[in-house]
Amino acid sequence: MRAARLIKMVLLLQSRPSMTAAELARELEVSERTVTRDAQALSEAGVPVYADRGRAGGYRLVGGYRTRLTGLARSEAEALFLSGVPWALREMGLEDAHSAARLKVSAALLPSLRDAPDSVARRFHLDAPAWFREPETPALLPAVAEAVWDDRRVTARYRRPGAEPEGHAGAEEVQRVLEPYGLVLKAGVWYLCARVADTGSFRTYRIDRFGAVEALEERFTRDPEFDLPGHWAEQAERFARSILRAEVVVRLSPEGVRMLRYAVDPVAAREALSGPLEPDVAGWVTVTLPVESEEVAHAQLTALGAEAEVLAPEGLRERFARDAARLAALYGGPRPHRRTDPGRRPGRAGA
Repeated sequence: MRAARLIKMVLLLQSRPSMTAAELARELEVSERTVTRDAQALSEAGVPVYADRGRAGGYRLVGGYRTRLTGLARSEAEALFLSGVPWALREMGLEDAHSAARLKVSAALLPSLRDAPDSVARRFHLDAPAWFREPETPALLPAVAEAVWDDRRVTARYRRPGAEPEGHAGAEEVQRVLEPYGLVLKAGVWYLCARVADTGSFRTYRIDRFGAVEALEERFTRDPEFDLPGHWAEQAERFARSILRAEVVVRLSPEGVRMLRYAVDPVAAREALSGPLEPDVAGWVTVTLPVESEEVAHAQLTALGAEAEVLAPEGLRERFARDAARLAALYGGPRPHRRTDPGRRPGRAGA
């Protein structure tokens, strides 16, 4: 542990002209007293660490000293390729490995290129979670990620979709021996693509549905033909199609056709608009839209407003007719009197 910290201290000093004891303590997550002791230990080992006294003082390397301890460990090299998603690195427990890898790369760069990592960070940032959702880290993600990196089989308890949350009497869990091939982060939700040991079939699991994960001693041999991005794309398409169990006949204006892909699932929009579209005299087209249910269709097609007319099923059409009548009643009459705070001056909201 201390050896790794001493190496990190040398790399930090090698990548910058000088650093104060407080800066080193913050980077190394130790006290300033420990920094002093570590600097003394490095000096005694022949590393020319020099301490400048005074308010503007700090530690620096003298004599153009450069360490050769810049070889990347496997975990550090793997973490470096994920450097665009620091949030994901932190959730998988790879933040320290990534930090060490960045330091080693920075230490190996020419002085004129030392600002490259900061230059990139100022110009590119990836925010993985979806809008309007507070990201939550699944408690078992680090354990699953470690098994993925080690190609180690795991015994996992998994709560099936639609089952009650863990702790409820009706919770239904299954236990499987899995070979964890890869992790996917989709809109802030983590998934595991794994091969079921006893069947050899590949399946996809939501990490937050695991009730327990235990790594086994035995490792598995990866199928060299397995393609994680291709597998995920195929599974995502299959899932999207599997939930589209109903159909709605909709008449769309030209603007409704343009907006459809923003209102419904992309797979459903593609299927609805894939056939020949023959506009009527008003320029509208009639399509058959696959949907998850009438309830979901109502919520989705409401976003199209007057750019869509539901023709079938009749129950859904009647529901939109009732919505239209309520909206007409709301907006067709006089505007209701608005009470104002007598102590507030009229003006723009928030002024």
